[in-house]
Amino acid sequence: MFKRILAVALAALLVNLVAVRATSAATEAEKQAKFAGKVRAAVLKLGTGEPARVRVVLRDKTKLEGYVSQAGDESFVVTDFKTGATTAVAYPQVKGVAGNNLSTGAKIAIGVGIGAGIVLLILFIYLETVDD
Repeated sequence: MFKRILAVALAALLVNLVAVRATSAATEAEKQAKFAGKVRAAVLKLGTGEPARVRVVLRDKTKLEGYVSQAGDESFVVTDFKTGATTAVAYPQVKGVAGNNLSTGAKIAIGVGIGAGIVLLILFIYLETVDD
């Protein structure tokens, strides 16, 4: 009986050993560098100027709101709408970033949707008046 239990336990350990996947334990610095790269890509995608509205939360819990006035390889500049004050932000300092601007395709889709809604409304009103 003991030999059977030992054989089953060894078989289970062998299956466990074969089924284990290799995982990479990235260091905290590597994770932050990867996230900084994502933030850089998001900011560069937003572009610069007043249409590039952004809300940024820094690692020290500071919140910035305004637009991206400059974007470089190492940092970007957020300009406040109300005061006009500029704040340079290094990409690794950012905890979260959210942009408000819409792409050209999204703007076109919204316009087409509104136009289709107006046409349907006019058609509905016309059909209601014709039936009477």
